[in-house]
Amino acid sequence: MNCPYCSHPDTKVIDSRDVDDGVRRRRECVICGQRFTTYERFQPAGLFVVKKDQRREEFNKEKLLSGLRRACEKRPLPAGAVDKIAGDIEAELYNMGKAEIPSTLLGDMVMEKLKALDNIAYVRFASVYREFTDITQLKKVVDNLVSGQDEGIHKGQLSLLPEDRVSPKTRYQRR
Repeated sequence: MNCPYCSHPDTKVIDSRDVDDGVRRRRECVICGQRFTTYERFQPAGLFVVKKDQRREEFNKEKLLSGLRRACEKRPLPAGAVDKIAGDIEAELYNMGKAEIPSTLLGDMVMEKLKALDNIAYVRFASVYREFTDITQLKKVVDNLVSGQDEGIHKGQLSLLPEDRVSPKTRYQRR
């Protein structure tokens, strides 16, 4: 491990601890004496995503996180919720034990997790993922969410429809 301060290749490990999915090591450079932390995690064998046009692309958790963050932008979500979803999806994919997974499976997994977390983030992601061509397709998705109103609604989350547009039966189920 090269020292990030003086680039000397010799460092010693002062402390090691297990963390969520790897090992945290506290190191010290033997030349300049500066201390720094490294994180090591197990990298499973390559997992490839098969795109709609049959191209294969290596799974990239950062790309998944980017899409999730875009969908959840400016939403009142708990800290770390997006990272947890990405971690859960990544673990599920590797646990399948397959070398290749279709992008549609990955997209469906994201939509399922977002639907349980936040309806607005779900609709945002769905509008891009499902490539809606007109407003009627988007309306169908929103109507399905409204009809199954108790799914995915969390305390403090804003409704998709104003209160005066929600039926009394649905209003009772939400509380």
